[in-house]
Amino acid sequence: MAGGGNDLKLLAMWASPVALRVRLALSIKGISYEYVEQDLRNKSDLLLQSNPVHKKVPVLIHGGKPVCESLVIIQYIDEVFSGAGPLLPVDPYERAVARFWAAFIDDKLMKANYQASWGKTEEEKSEGMKLMCEAVETLEGALRDCCKGKAFFGGDNPGYVDVVLGGILAWVRAMEAMLGIKTFNPVTTPLLAAWADNFGALEAVEAVMPDVGRLVEFAMKIQSAAAAEAATAAN
Repeated sequence: MAGGGNDLKLLAMWASPVALRVRLALSIKGISYEYVEQDLRNKSDLLLQSNPVHKKVPVLIHGGKPVCESLVIIQYIDEVFSGAGPLLPVDPYERAVARFWAAFIDDKLMKANYQASWGKTEEEKSEGMKLMCEAVETLEGALRDCCKGKAFFGGDNPGYVDVVLGGILAWVRAMEAMLGIKTFNPVTTPLLAAWADNFGALEAVEAVMPDVGRLVEFAMKIQSAAAAEAATAAN
C-alpha cells in the first residue's frame, strides 16, 4: 500500500456510512493507516479531543493533526496523497460538478434515506421514500452525464462522487432487505443499478464494505430499542 502508516489514524465506527466513505477513499488510493473503532455510546477521549465541535466520526488524524467531516477528509486525502491516483477531477469545472453532486447526495439522498428508514410515523417514512426515489432518479441523470458511457461517475475509475455515494451502498442493500424495495432498480435506474454492481465488485471496495446481514441485525436492534423506549414513554 502507499504511504501513510503510523502517522495516519482513522477514528470511525463500522456501521457509519460517512466513516465508510473515508475508508473507501483510503482503500481505493491504496493508503495504509491505523483504524480505531469508536463506541459512539461511550465516546473516547481521543474522539472528543479530536472533534470537539461535532464529537462525531469520522476523524482522520495525520501527523497528530485531526481533520473532521467526511467530505473534507476525502478532499484532504486526495490533495495530500495526490500521487496515489486522483479522486477529484483535474479540470476546475469538473471538480465543481463533482462537489455539487457529492453535496446533493448528502443534502437529498442521505436525508431522504434516513427519513424513509427511521421516520417516526408511517406518513413520515412514506414521504421519505418518495423523496428518496426522486433523488435517485436525479442521480441517474447525473451519472449519465458524468460517466460518458463508462462505469463510474469518475469515468473508467471510481472518483470522488463514487466514494461519497458508495458510503451508503451497504445501508441501501440493508434497507432493501428489510423493506423489500429496490433502490437502484435495473428497470427504472439501469445506470445506477449497474454502477452499484460494478462499484461493489471492486477489490478495494470489498475489502472495507460492511456485511449487509450484520447491518440488518444492527438496524433491527436500533428499531427494537426505539420501540421499547416509545412504549415506556407512552406508559
